[in-house]
Amino acid sequence: MRLIAPAVAAVLLIGAAGPAAAQAAPPTRSALAMTPPVFQEDEALKAAVASTSRSEADRARDAARHPYESLTFWGLQPRMTVVEIEPGRGGWWSAILQPYLQATGGRYVAVNRPLEGVGVEDGSADMVLVARAFHNWARDGRTEPYLQAFFRALKPGGILAIEQHRSEDGLNVADVAPTGYVPESHVIRAARNAGFVLEARSELNANPKDDHDHPFGVWTLPPIRQSQGRGDQAGRVLTPEERAAFDAIGESDRMTLRLRKPE
Repeated sequence: MRLIAPAVAAVLLIGAAGPAAAQAAPPTRSALAMTPPVFQEDEALKAAVASTSRSEADRARDAARHPYESLTFWGLQPRMTVVEIEPGRGGWWSAILQPYLQATGGRYVAVNRPLEGVGVEDGSADMVLVARAFHNWARDGRTEPYLQAFFRALKPGGILAIEQHRSEDGLNVADVAPTGYVPESHVIRAARNAGFVLEARSELNANPKDDHDHPFGVWTLPPIRQSQGRGDQAGRVLTPEERAAFDAIGESDRMTLRLRKPE
C-alpha cells in the first residue's frame, strides 16, 4: 500500500516519550518541533470526501477544513464506531463520516445532548469527534462533565479528536469563549483532567492571517460572515471594505488535537 506525507499536516507526536512526558504541560506553539506525519491512503475516505452527495457549499470549504487530512491525522479507520458530538443541522463532518462508516462496516452516532447519553455503551466507541464546541461549553460549565462522558464512552485506546477555534494562549477562557475562541492549553488541560493523554497536535488547520480579534467574534469570518451587530453591538455594521478584509482572512485559526484514552 502506498504512503503519503502531506506537507500541510505538520504535527508533534507526544506520546512517544511515554505517559509521564505526555502529561507534562504542553509546550508553546513556537517551541514545537514539527515533523510531517506518514499516513496510509484510504480510498474509501477519499471517495466519501469527493462524493457529490455532499452539498456544494460543504465541498467548497474543504480547502479550509482539510477533511481527508484531518480525519487521517485523527486515526479514522474502517469499521470504527465514531461518535460525533453536536454535529448541528446538516452536520459538515457527518456528511463524510456517515457514508464512509456505512461503506466500511463501521457505525456513526450523532449526539446533540451528551449529558443525556453518548449514544453508545460505555467502553464501546473507537473515536469521539468534537468540532468547534468548546467555546460554548466553557461558558456554562459543560466542559468537565462532557469530557468525562466521552472518556467513559471510549474503548481503552480510543481516540478523542478535536477541532476548535484557537485564541492566543495565556488568555482567560471566560473572556475569550464568548468570541468563539479558546486557548489550546485550556482544551488540553481539561482533557487531561478527564483522563486523556495528548498524543499529537497539528497545525493542519492553523490560519496565521487570523488575529482572533473581530467585531463579532469568530462569526465575523467565513462561513458565517456576520456583518451587523446584535445586542449591545446593535447598530454596528461592517463597511464593504471591512467585509472584504475579513473575508480575505478566511476561516478561523484552529487547533487540531488527537488525544487517547489509556489502554
